[in-house]
Amino acid sequence: MKNLFIGVLIGVVIALGIFHVCDRNGGSSATGGDSLFLNAVYARPDTEQVRENTRRLHQLRENAITRAVAKVSPAVVGINVLQVRRIVQKSPFNIDDPLWRAIFPELFRDRVYEQRIKSLGSGFLVSPDGYLITNEHVVENAAEIVVTMTNGKHYEAELVGSDWVTDIALLKIEGENFPYIEMGDSDDLIVGEWVIALGNPFGLFELNDKPTVTVGVISAVDRDWGRTETGRLYLDMIQTDAAINHGNSGGPLVNSLGQVIGMNTFIYTGSRYQEGFVGIGFAIPINRIKEVVREIKEKGGINRNYWLGILKVQDLNPFIISALGLNVDYGAIIAQIEPRSPAAKAGLKEEDVIIALNGQRIENAQHLVDVLENMDLKVGDVLTFTVVRGKTKMDIQVTLKPLPR
Repeated sequence: MKNLFIGVLIGVVIALGIFHVCDRNGGSSATGGDSLFLNAVYARPDTEQVRENTRRLHQLRENAITRAVAKVSPAVVGINVLQVRRIVQKSPFNIDDPLWRAIFPELFRDRVYEQRIKSLGSGFLVSPDGYLITNEHVVENAAEIVVTMTNGKHYEAELVGSDWVTDIALLKIEGENFPYIEMGDSDDLIVGEWVIALGNPFGLFELNDKPTVTVGVISAVDRDWGRTETGRLYLDMIQTDAAINHGNSGGPLVNSLGQVIGMNTFIYTGSRYQEGFVGIGFAIPINRIKEVVREIKEKGGINRNYWLGILKVQDLNPFIISALGLNVDYGAIIAQIEPRSPAAKAGLKEEDVIIALNGQRIENAQHLVDVLENMDLKVGDVLTFTVVRGKTKMDIQVTLKPLPR
């Protein structure tokens, strides 16, 4: 028992000595030492560690969509347009009396005045030297076009050229080294693949100079609207459920690789009286845009004043079929053709029966007219007519020429 007491006492003395040495050499008490140790432990996830954790979390949140948005957003622009419209106000007086018109000319004269209207839309840069694309209806009748970049800079844009029929316009701003979007291939689309619509709906771009981003899928491809009420021709359209609203017109539709595959153009609401987005939007395919833009750059525009030379066609009937000894009962027979026209020079003749155009079966005369109206035709295009002459079937190619002056 005595030996145990002596051992404990020796242990206490040794411990006190060690504590004294630590206190003298370390300059702190036991409580202070514990505090420093705890502080060191809690400080170990310092600013560098927090940054590393944040970086890792950010990487986990990234995906193909966010990367594509980051890649293309700097090349998306807001477009503000000042349009000048010419308004004609008819005179309310319909008195066709030369005397009264001579005495009170102001009462019978139509009033013409100009109305200045502000509108907006979207666009996207396609080259580092400042070429950008938008819809023609965004810049139609524009007296002034101002482009706003995502860095807040404003540029006055020049209209290089446009095509009213396909609703495509090419603009140019002065400068260099602009961000731009890579063009994709709209012939290589997958129904159901993710797409991103970017633009300036309702002018929201101007709040902080950043485009609005919406995400959806390709709902369908090759949607042919034909010639609409406005007279524009929308063919091979891309359908998407990515939200598109007023002001989105002219903005890019982008795939998950950050390539532009189409230009957002209009929405389908299902009613004349409903204007909001209901999940069906349409974009002009980028391959069509490439063709139009190339011709605008080379020729300044699209020449649609083409010359074909078929003046009159009519339906077949039993008497014509019998008289000409035809072995077909459908098609449109050429009743009149213009001499020295492209059609005549290519070999088409009166009494030829057109049964197909570019491989599409022609039922009758009106069908032929409808098919021609709904084709995106311009000078230089080649049409292949499949005709029956007597009992012989042949293909004749006609190259469209400019209208003679």
